[in-house]
Amino acid sequence: MPLTADILVALVALLHAYIMVMEMFLWQKSTGRRFSGFDAKMARDTAAMAANQGLYNGFLAAGLVWGLIADDPTGFRVRVFFLSCVVIAGVYGAATANRRILFAQALPGALALSAVLVSQ
Repeated sequence: MPLTADILVALVALLHAYIMVMEMFLWQKSTGRRFSGFDAKMARDTAAMAANQGLYNGFLAAGLVWGLIADDPTGFRVRVFFLSCVVIAGVYGAATANRRILFAQALPGALALSAVLVSQ
């Protein structure tokens, strides 16, 4: 189970690194507009906000990688903290922005968090 938990944590970290790239660097390009569903004007108008969100997603990814490489008990605690942040951010995003976030962010985070807690 620890290997499964580590794989799930790594996948969530990769997901948040991908979101960071989309929001910080590709937001106004066609790839980023497909990601957000925004037209060129809306993407331009929201670029600064998206970059800020992307930075936070990058912090989540970095924290999860830290949790994977740190020795326990620190690694375990860091994974639990950052996965909890992912779940909370996903639930909040689903409630305030787009329901898809519940399935795209909160659910993977919750699955990884559950695996981490069970494997300890």
